[in-house]
Amino acid sequence: MVQIIKDMDEFSRFLKAAGCKLVVVEFSAKWCGPCKRIYPLVHAMSLQYQNVMFANVDVDDSKELAQTYHIRSVPTFQMFKQTQKVTLFSRLKRAICCYGNGFMSEPYFSDNGNE
Repeated sequence: MVQIIKDMDEFSRFLKAAGCKLVVVEFSAKWCGPCKRIYPLVHAMSLQYQNVMFANVDVDDSKELAQTYHIRSVPTFQMFKQTQKVTLFSRLKRAICCYGNGFMSEPYFSDNGNE
């Protein structure tokens, strides 16, 4: 399930509640076409990967969060672990790119951790 985050306090609580789990945050906007197209993939991943927590922040509704995390375009994905931002994994970038462009019929992920 993708948690909708409205403000900084809610975001802080969400990150703390995640503990050691990886957190994937999509910064998006209601008017954004690419955001609308990628959401089904993000939602599907949230159901498949129960050991990862997913959140969505609407940059128009949460301007403070967008500014704090230097969001300049949408959709933007950021990842966190133990409340700290981590770099985006190349594997996720490749999966989103290929799946979103129609090169793959299914997301490129496996549960065994091998690329």
